[in-house]
Amino acid sequence: MIAADPASPLPDSAFADAPALPSARRGPEAPPAAAFSMPVRVYYEDTDAGGIVYYANWLRYFERARTDWLRSMGAAHRELADRHGVLLVVREVALDYRRPARLDDDLVVDVRPLAARRASCTLWQSARLASHDEPLVVATLRFAAIRRADGQATAFPRWLHERIRDALPEARTSEPPKKSR
Repeated sequence: MIAADPASPLPDSAFADAPALPSARRGPEAPPAAAFSMPVRVYYEDTDAGGIVYYANWLRYFERARTDWLRSMGAAHRELADRHGVLLVVREVALDYRRPARLDDDLVVDVRPLAARRASCTLWQSARLASHDEPLVVATLRFAAIRRADGQATAFPRWLHERIRDALPEARTSEPPKKSR
C-alpha cells in the first residue's frame, strides 16, 4: 500500500470560512471557457411523465462530467481513496433550471473551475443542447476533500491542487508566453 500524501490535515472548521456559493442564477455573466466538456444523450429513463429531463437527473449529468474532468487530470476517485486516503464530496450546490431538455436530445455538459482552495474547489457547470451555446441548466458547485479514514477535512494532494489551479481561467489566460529556442 502506498502512503497517503503528507499534506497537513485541516481542522473540522476548515470549510467554515469558505464564502457562500454565488447563486447559479446570478453566476458569471460571461462564464470562462470550459475546461472540460462531455456529451450526454437524454434517454427515456432520464425523463418524467411529460418526456422532459427529471430535475434531479441534471445532478447526475453534472456528477459524470465533474468525475471525467477530474479523471482527465489523473484524479480517479478510487485511486485518490486508495493511494492518498482522500475522498471528494459535494459540499454545496445551487442550480438554475432555465429551459427543459427532452427525450433523445444531445446535450453537452461543461465544467468550468472558478476557484481553488487547499481543500475545496468551486465550479460553474452547465448543460446545453449540443447545437446551441445557451445553457439549459446551470450549477454552481463546491466539492471538498475529506480523509477516508475519519471523514475529516483535509487538503487535496499537492499535485491535484496544482492541476485544479492550472485549470482556473486566470491561469489559462495569464500564462507568460513560452520562449522559443
